Amino acid sequence: MAGAFVLLLPFLFPSLFTPLSHASPSILSEWNAPKPRHSRLLKSALQRQTLDEQQLWMPLANQGWETCTESGTSSALPEKSQGYIQIFLDGGLNQQRMGICDAVAVAKILNATLVIPHLEVNPVWQDSSTFMDIFDVDHFINVLKDDISIVKELPDDFYWSTREYYATAIRANRVKTAPIHASANWYIENVSPILQSYGIAAIAPFSHRLAFDNMPKDIQRLRCKVNFQALVFVPHIRALGDALVSRLKYLPSESESSTNYLNDVTDSRSKQGNGKFVVLHLRFDKDMAAHSACDFGGGKAENLALAKYRQVIWQGRVLNSQFTDEELRNQGRCPLTPEEIGLLLAALGFDNSTRLYLASHKVYGGEARISTLRSLFPLMEDKKSLASSEERARTKGKASLLAALDYYVGMQSDIFISASPGNMHNAMVGHRTYLNLKTIRPSMALLGQLLLNKSLTWPEFQEAVVEGHKNRQGQLRLRKPEQSIYTYPVPDCMCSA
Repeated sequence: MAGAFVLLLPFLFPSLFTPLSHASPSILSEWNAPKPRHSRLLKSALQRQTLDEQQLWMPLANQGWETCTESGTSSALPEKSQGYIQIFLDGGLNQQRMGICDAVAVAKILNATLVIPHLEVNPVWQDSSTFMDIFDVDHFINVLKDDISIVKELPDDFYWSTREYYATAIRANRVKTAPIHASANWYIENVSPILQSYGIAAIAPFSHRLAFDNMPKDIQRLRCKVNFQALVFVPHIRALGDALVSRLKYLPSESESSTNYLNDVTDSRSKQGNGKFVVLHLRFDKDMAAHSACDFGGGKAENLALAKYRQVIWQGRVLNSQFTDEELRNQGRCPLTPEEIGLLLAALGFDNSTRLYLASHKVYGGEARISTLRSLFPLMEDKKSLASSEERARTKGKASLLAALDYYVGMQSDIFISASPGNMHNAMVGHRTYLNLKTIRPSMALLGQLLLNKSLTWPEFQEAVVEGHKNRQGQLRLRKPEQSIYTYPVPDCMCSA
C-alpha cells in the first residue's frame, strides 16, 4: 500500500512535483482533449484541393541586398588590451545568442579582452548548458581573431572573479547599472575606468544593454559577423541536425531500418517525396497561453487553471486579462493554437503530403492539442520521431541544445513559419532574411478576425489568407529606429547588390 501511495503522489499532489516558480494549479485540465474550435473550416480543410504547389515552394527572388564581401570591421587589434570583460547572460538560447553578439561589440568598443560569456542556469528549464556545450568555441575565436581578443578562461591572477564571487556581495568591479540600450559612450565613460583600476569588469545583467541606433558602422557590422558567421553550433548538434534534415527530405523506404542511426543517414535515402520540407515553430507553451489571457477552447476547467496559473506566476498582473477574448483576437494578441496554425498552412496551399517538422519544446495540452494539426499534416515529424533515443542522448534534458537543434533544422528548411512572435521567431526571421530564405510571418490580427467569423466558408477563408500573406513570406523590411539588427539585418548587416 505504501508503495502504491508513493507512485500516486505526483497525480494526487501535482504542485509538489513542479518547480515553485512555475507551479501548476491544475494538471488534470490539461489532459482533456479540447474539441476543434473551427470544425466547419477544419472539415473543409481536410478535403482541400492543392493550390499552385510550384509557386508555393518557389525560392525568393533576389531583393537587391546581399551579404557583404568585406566584414566592415577594423582588422587591427589594439597593441594592448585595456583589461578583461566578463559577461553573464540569462534567458533562453536566442536571447543569450543576441547577448553574445553584444558582448563582442562592447569588448571592441572598450579595446578589452572578452572572456567567453557565462550562461546562467535557465530558471524555467533548469538547463546548465555552457557556451562550450552549445557553440563551437574554437570556430568562434578563430572567426573573430582579427577583431577582438577572446580567452576561454581568465588568467590565474583573476582566479577569484567567479559567478559565485559576484553573487555574494556588492563588488566594485561589477557593473549592475548598464541601462537598457546603452550607448557606446556610456560604456567608455562608465566601464573603462573600472578596467583601468581593476583590470577586469563584470557586467550583469547584460541582456539588451547595447543600443541598436547611433552605433559606428564597424560595430554594427561586427555584431552581424558574430551572429551570422561566428556563432555555429557544436559538431554533434550539426551532425544530428543534418541527419534530421536528410530524413525530412526523403521518405524512408520499407526496407530501411527503423533504428535511425547517424551513420545510416546518407546511404539509405529513398527517392520518394519532393525533397522539400517546412519547419513550424509551434510556440504554444503554458506560460504563453496563460499570459495571453485568451480562451483556447478547453472550457471552464482550462480557463480556471490558466487564471490560477496567472495568479501564481504574475500575481494576476497580466494586462491582457482586462480585455475580452474577442477584443484580444481582433488585435492579434492571441497565440495561434495548433489547430489554427494548421488551418493557416492548409489555406496557403500545403497539403497532406507536405513534410512538416515541428520545432517546439513543450506544447500546452500535449498530443491531445496537437492531434488536429496532425490530422491535417499526417507526415508531421519532430525530434523524437526522426531520431532514436541513442541519437538524442546528448541533448536529453538540455533545453538549449534541443532549441539549437530546432534552430539548425529550421535554417535548412525550404520554408520556416513561427506560430507566434518571440525570441526564436525574431532570431530565425533575421537569419533567414540575411540568407534570403522564405519565411512566412502569420498575420495574427487577420487570422483572429477571420476565425471569429463563424459563417465564413472555406473558399472565403482561403482567399483572405492567401491575399493577406502575399507580402509576408520573406520580403525584406528595412530596420526602423530602435528595432533589433538581429531581426532586421537590412541595412546594417547587408550591402546593396
